[in-house]
Amino acid sequence: MEIDEILDDIYLLPENSKLALKKIVSEINHKKGHTLIKANKIEKYIYFIKKGIVRAYVNYDGIEITFWFGKEGQTVVSMKSYVESKASYENISLLEDCEMYQLKADELKILYKKDVHIANWGRKFAEKELIKTEERLINREFKTAKEKYSDLLKYNSDLIKRVKLGYLASYLGITQVSLSRIRAKIN
Repeated sequence: MEIDEILDDIYLLPENSKLALKKIVSEINHKKGHTLIKANKIEKYIYFIKKGIVRAYVNYDGIEITFWFGKEGQTVVSMKSYVESKASYENISLLEDCEMYQLKADELKILYKKDVHIANWGRKFAEKELIKTEERLINREFKTAKEKYSDLLKYNSDLIKRVKLGYLASYLGITQVSLSRIRAKIN
């Protein structure tokens, strides 16, 4: 997905503002397995996925618990670092070789002060990230594993082919055996 599409999906900017924003964006590539964001470290960048897939997880009692997958067109950000300049909660690792756009948060914040359109873009960016987090929380707390898997099939069916079953099971909050049973019943 191209950077113009990603930026426009967040909030439509006047052309001059979009050009100013794009000047602080660079393209990067990382190999599968790379940890892009590390827990307990302040993350200085915001990323947008051009190509590839990532997973966000936390370590809890020695177990990795996956709580999010990101793919083409989506944002990769530690909101704790972005908003408060504090160490992140999560680890974010690449499940495929990834092409990404990288944006330094400090440079973005300077643009917020110079351009009200970019400041509004940043507000919409934060609002959309909040809504995604809220949806994940509600989904995780109130839906059964079968409902969560059905939603995954409905809205992100490509994840089934691109992500290891163990990560999917962790994301759904169940064991791999339970996931296999649910898949057999649905298929």
